[in-house]
Amino acid sequence: MTYAGKKVKQARKLRGLTQVELATHSGVSLSLLRKLEQGERPRVRMATLHALAKALRMPTMDLVAEPHEEGAQEGTLELWAPVRAELMRPPAPEDDDQPTPSEVAAVFEQAAGFYRDHRFAELAAVLPGLLRDADALDENGRGVRVKVLQLAAGALTHTRQFDAAELVVRRSLADARDRLEGSASVNTLAWLLIRQGRLDEALALSTQWADDLEPRISRATASELAAWGLMLLRASGAAVRNNQPEAAADMKKFARSAAAAIGQEVQVGHETVRTFGPTTVRFLTIEDAMVSDKPDRALWLARQVPRFTVRPSMSVQARHGLDVANAHARLGQFGEAFGKLTEVQAGSPEWFPNQMPARDALRTIVEGRRTLTPEMRRMADTLQLSL
Repeated sequence: MTYAGKKVKQARKLRGLTQVELATHSGVSLSLLRKLEQGERPRVRMATLHALAKALRMPTMDLVAEPHEEGAQEGTLELWAPVRAELMRPPAPEDDDQPTPSEVAAVFEQAAGFYRDHRFAELAAVLPGLLRDADALDENGRGVRVKVLQLAAGALTHTRQFDAAELVVRRSLADARDRLEGSASVNTLAWLLIRQGRLDEALALSTQWADDLEPRISRATASELAAWGLMLLRASGAAVRNNQPEAAADMKKFARSAAAAIGQEVQVGHETVRTFGPTTVRFLTIEDAMVSDKPDRALWLARQVPRFTVRPSMSVQARHGLDVANAHARLGQFGEAFGKLTEVQAGSPEWFPNQMPARDALRTIVEGRRTLTPEMRRMADTLQLSL
């Protein structure tokens, strides 16, 4: 029996539930639950463990022995191999043709544009040289080097290359010049931990940093409010996934206060690609509703999102699109769900294949429909979803 299977069985018996009752309360199929408890399912999705933990009234992490999430697809690993190789290269000796901070900054702006637009093939091509040049900068180029490392960490996390991402984000944090700059690295690290299912670590890290960053709102700058608000949203995301709804609600309340104090969506200097403001808070509130299995509320909240003034980052928008697709799929609205998936894929074709929520939504559609269209089959191939 696996660790998770053993823990589920123990908790179920302690609460006096039959397998049928737990399957009913959690929404997990009776067949899957039986296989899990009998040790016939060595790997279980975090979403399944979250649903079972919620029904059993226990933290998700209590069911997890070694948190994991599937890594990158083979094609992605091949594309990013030069980037990973550069990250492992020992420091190069100085020569007579050292790059200047302004030269590296110019290339960084181009790379950041690729990141914002989800043009990951172009980003993967430019990053090895950019990382090499950033590493060669002296103390005067430290700020640029931190931004390059943060950018690489974010891209590697998006593409599910978690070990490399953690290596580079911790380097960026060690090199950060102040707490605002460091908060951008910690935000990425907490996001990475959440994606790996390391919820206790993510919650502890983001809560500690949110406490340290808390400003006096009446005197705080937009950058200070954004750093605090973004960290609160990470803490909320970790808490809701770990079945700690009260903690999540408290964090979200303070994040709304920070967003209200700013008054609009803003891009701040210490964050290369993230924005913060009322719209980001709304989007992540919708994401939390989906984690809590409240698709009706998620769609209601989505309809309340106003037109953009300053747009949230493309990643936030695309992830929001996947939340809407999953909400429709869970409610049996398969046409609307697939239409939203198609929209997200068209807007971010290089980002889309590595997204587990896209796979979850399509799996729900596949299981709910009697027949599949050719377009659905092609998307399943893209997501490497077995039919």
